[in-house]
Amino acid sequence: MAETRAGFVALIGEPNAGKSTLLNRMVGAKVSIVTHKVQTTRARIRGVCMEGESQIVFVDTPGLFRPRRRLDRAMVAAAWGGASDAEIVVLLVEAHRGLTDGVQAILDALNERISPNQTVALAINKIDRVKSEALLALTEKMNAAYPFVKTFMISAERGYGVDDLREWLAETLPAGPWLYPEDQIADLPMRMIAAEVTREKLTLRLHQELPYQLTVETEKWEERNDGSARIDQVVYVARDGHKGILLGHKGDTIKAVSKAAREELEEFLGRKVHLFLQVKVRPNWLEESERYSEMGLDFKDGNA
Repeated sequence: MAETRAGFVALIGEPNAGKSTLLNRMVGAKVSIVTHKVQTTRARIRGVCMEGESQIVFVDTPGLFRPRRRLDRAMVAAAWGGASDAEIVVLLVEAHRGLTDGVQAILDALNERISPNQTVALAINKIDRVKSEALLALTEKMNAAYPFVKTFMISAERGYGVDDLREWLAETLPAGPWLYPEDQIADLPMRMIAAEVTREKLTLRLHQELPYQLTVETEKWEERNDGSARIDQVVYVARDGHKGILLGHKGDTIKAVSKAAREELEEFLGRKVHLFLQVKVRPNWLEESERYSEMGLDFKDGNA
């Protein structure tokens, strides 16, 4: 009987480095929301991937950046918490952006926050955007800045190099029993995944700062006799003006968001979904501990 292996792999990097895209490709399903906007991932989302006899549990952390507000600080604390708990840490950098100030700050922090018995690998993402000479130069520069055990060249979006990375992770994890049932792909409760799906649709639909000023919570989940599910969600916004933007002309915006979220949830769950969205103004939601708990973040970590 082949030996089973299991462990946690933390994906870290700057906002928008491609961590959620890589996680979703590794797991083969959408467990982390992906948008073109930075700081989309708020909680540490775990995706579970089977590779041979190995179970790789991915921790998709919020992007590491300089925090300004309580929510930012809680997100950065969650990211480093996810990294310090993992057996393997994979730093994702964008090939075309290279060794930025933000990446340098992460490298400096790795020396302080990562224990000597953790394995740290480098994944250079979006390799289709640069020439091979530039990739080689960036690889040398990054490895001179930090002693990575291995470097991978990947395109999370297109799938290049992802299999090599997954196979290496599977071989490198410690021997031990699996941590989750074989058919489980994420350890977030379904209520939270449903809220994240709706938040993604809002983020894609709205502009500028508004997506960072709102949060979505699943208030009620009712299983119906016909096999469908009724899901009631609340979108909390900080100001009255935001509510108007969110609803849109004659309710067009919220209707479009609700339709897109419902369709994705139906595909994810494989059954009919009745989704009901309500928009509520809560001026201080960014300072309420319950909102943080719903996002899987620690309110105390937001203290300056």
